[in-house]
Amino acid sequence: MEDKEIVQRILAGETELYAEIVRRYQQNVANLTYKLCGSRLEIEEVTQQVFVELYSSLPRFRFDSKLSSFIYRITVNTVCKMLGKAKRFISADADDNYHPETPSAERNIEQQIIHEEQLDQLRTAIGHLKEEQRTALVLYTFEDFSYNQIAEVMQCSLSKVESLIFRAKKNLAKELKK
Repeated sequence: MEDKEIVQRILAGETELYAEIVRRYQQNVANLTYKLCGSRLEIEEVTQQVFVELYSSLPRFRFDSKLSSFIYRITVNTVCKMLGKAKRFISADADDNYHPETPSAERNIEQQIIHEEQLDQLRTAIGHLKEEQRTALVLYTFEDFSYNQIAEVMQCSLSKVESLIFRAKKNLAKELKK
């Protein structure tokens, strides 16, 4: 069943179908949240909050975009609210169950340690980026979103997305050189 049909049926009173929306998108929300803020506790809190917000927002969803874009927008907004304006750093000890890259079993211990240190450095460097830059970069690099999709999720212009990603890459390179 397509997302549109599920949403229409939920709005018509078949609220038990909401579990299907959660099942389809829960891992995506958790992965994006991890990449934006890193802490397992925050991932669980944000994921729960996103689906509460989504449920109450479904009547306003007009199908002008994909449901996934709408969910990503809610996720980004929820993360921003929960992080506030305070500078946050991605935790180096965050639960790697939410991270898509894991070292291959074929690597020896030394290579695994080096790989983990590099991932920790990258997480920390990404955590030093400004919130908008971090969001745009994560959506582009780790979620494979196009610039247009990022503009839709972040509710900004295409030129702003281009600028955010350019500045994010430049600032990330500076952070990694430190």
